Amino acid sequence: MINLAIIASHPIQYYAPLFRWISQDDLFNIKVFYLWDFGVTDQIDQGFKQPVKWDIPLLVGYDFEFVDNISKDRGTHHIFGLQNPTLTQQVLAFKPDAILLTASYNYASIYRFNWEMRNKNIPIIFRGDSHRIFTQNNWKSNLKKLFISKIFAGFDAFLYVGKANYNYFRYHAVPDKKLFFTPHSINYQFFTENSSEVLTKAKQWRQELGIPLTDAIILFAGKFEDKKRPLDLIKAFQLANLHAVSLLIVGAGVLEDEMRNLAKQDGDRLQNIFFAPFQNQSLMPRTYALADLFVLPSYGSGETWGLAINEAMCRGCPVIVSSHVGCAEDLVKPWQNGLIFEAGHVEALVNSLRDAFSDRDRLKQWGEESKKIIAPYSYENIIVGLKQALSAVL
Repeated sequence: MINLAIIASHPIQYYAPLFRWISQDDLFNIKVFYLWDFGVTDQIDQGFKQPVKWDIPLLVGYDFEFVDNISKDRGTHHIFGLQNPTLTQQVLAFKPDAILLTASYNYASIYRFNWEMRNKNIPIIFRGDSHRIFTQNNWKSNLKKLFISKIFAGFDAFLYVGKANYNYFRYHAVPDKKLFFTPHSINYQFFTENSSEVLTKAKQWRQELGIPLTDAIILFAGKFEDKKRPLDLIKAFQLANLHAVSLLIVGAGVLEDEMRNLAKQDGDRLQNIFFAPFQNQSLMPRTYALADLFVLPSYGSGETWGLAINEAMCRGCPVIVSSHVGCAEDLVKPWQNGLIFEAGHVEALVNSLRDAFSDRDRLKQWGEESKKIIAPYSYENIIVGLKQALSAVL
C-alpha cells in the first residue's frame, strides 16, 4: 500500500469525490492536507461576490486534516493568501511514500514547502491545468518561462489534464517521460443519475422562471466576471435574433447590473433573456437539464479548462466555447457536438448561435455525441494515470 499525501488549497466540489475514489482503491492510503477552509464554511467567493458554502459533502469518505493558515487575507486570489507554516511538519508526520500537489505552486506555502522538502527524497507529483492558448511573447513572458521551468524542475512527475495543458508543461521544459495523462473530470454519476427526477425538477423550474414551454434554451452558468465574457453572449444573443429561443443566465458576480441593463437595452422588458441566482452544487444537474445548448464564451488565459463543459456534456448538452477555453481541443468536436468560435469576437459567436439552431434535429444529435465524448473523462482514468506516475517515481 502506498501512503499518498495530497496537498489541496481547499475543499473543492470537483476534487472531493475524486479523493473518495482514490481512497477506495486498495493500492492507496491517502491523507488530504487542506490549506484553507473555504467551501465548508460561509466565506465570500471572490468571483460570485457572495458567501458560498457547497451543499454536497466535501469531507466524507477519505482522511484529511486542515493546516492552520495564518494569512491575514486568506484565499487563492493572491500569493500570500495561503500561509501554512506547519505544512511540511504535518505532511511528514503522515510518513508519505509520495506527495501529490493539486494546489498551484504559486503560493507562499507551496514555495516554502518545496524548499523544505528539497532533501527529503520523497517524490512530488504535480497536477495542474494551465495553458498557453492566450499568450503574449515579450521579455516578461520569457522571464516567467525561465522561472516556472526552474520550479517545475523540482517535481518528479506531472499529471496533465488535456492537450493544452500538456503543451504548457512541454513549453516549460518538462520531459515527455515525466508526463502522465489524468483527464480533467467531474463526478459523472452525480450529474447523470436520477435522470427522470432531474427532468421533472427542471420542468418545474422552467415554469417558475417563466420561460415559454415552446422555447429552446441557451444556458450560461458561472461567475459574472470579465474572463467569462457573459456580456458577449448577451450581445450575440440579441444580434442573432433566434426564433423561439430563450437565454438563461445563471450565477452572480460583479457584472450583474451591467448584464441586466444590457439585456433590456431595447426596452424596459427583457427580450427572452432570463436571470437566475447562483445555484449550489446539488441544483446543477437540474440547471443543465433545462439547456438545449450550453455556451462558455471566455476570453484570456483564466479559463484553464472549463469544468462546466464537462457538467453540461454529462447531461447531454451540445456546447459552444471560445477558442480560449482550455478544454476546447479535447472536448469540443466542431459540427459533431458543438462549435468553437474566435474568443472576443461577438459576430463569430452570433454566427455560431445561428449555425447551432439552423437544424434542431442536428443539435439534439450533437447532445448525444457529447455524452459519448465525455465518458472517458472519468475519475477511473485519473487513477490510471496517477498509478502510472507513481510506478515511474517509486
